[in-house]
Amino acid sequence: MSTLSLAVRDSSTMLRRNLLHARRYPSLTLNLLLTPIMLLLLFVYIFGGTLSAGIGGGGPDRARYIAYLVPGLLLMTIGSTVIGTAVSVSNDMTEGIIARFRTMAIHRGSVLVGHVIGSVLQSVLSVVLVGAVAVAIGFRSTDATALDWLAAFGLLVLFALALTWIAVGMGLISPNAEAAGNNAMPLILLPLFSSAFVPIHSMPGWFQPIAKYQPFTPAIETLRGLLLGSEIGYNGWLAVAWCVALAVLGYFWSTSKFNSDPK
Repeated sequence: MSTLSLAVRDSSTMLRRNLLHARRYPSLTLNLLLTPIMLLLLFVYIFGGTLSAGIGGGGPDRARYIAYLVPGLLLMTIGSTVIGTAVSVSNDMTEGIIARFRTMAIHRGSVLVGHVIGSVLQSVLSVVLVGAVAVAIGFRSTDATALDWLAAFGLLVLFALALTWIAVGMGLISPNAEAAGNNAMPLILLPLFSSAFVPIHSMPGWFQPIAKYQPFTPAIETLRGLLLGSEIGYNGWLAVAWCVALAVLGYFWSTSKFNSDPK
């Protein structure tokens, strides 16, 4: 069997293993998924009346704020979901299963690849669920074409891949599952300092460049442009650049740590 065939076979096995774990222990994924859903409902129904008055001019309009909010919440959902990946990787590293895998005739990188593919699939399903809740409470994208939707989906998958590799690295450097969850927490907190909830221009002047050029904001603005017809400008290529850079960084960080770890 060729090296490529061996890698594909073993990665598929590890993917099935991780999906079975997720099915047997759904509480972690459910808890992480509830955070963006609760934030969606909180900001729409509690804060939406007030916040919507400062977006686009005019009086309070929850429908307008739902449209503004949803792209950011979809990306926040990905950040929330991949925290579970960091915890899962840390559990594997500390519970001895990796040491057993190292003694078996399996492709070395398949363990990480299985985690990554499984996490991306879970992220996509989580985004679909949060998106369904958003549609149920009034989100509409009437101007988006099929190509726009396809581009938006591609960006979400690319963003999920990038954050997953970062989460895998965080799980590998963590001494236990609790530490892994804490280390990965910035992946869900960072959207709070972006344009997800309020426009950049409403923030203090010294903070605007930080919020404007961090990874989440360009991706959020690109999604808004694709789904709502707003101007994308430089945000499209900046979002892709962030995704590629984070994915490459996370990949080399994770594989280097995994291959050098004596456990």
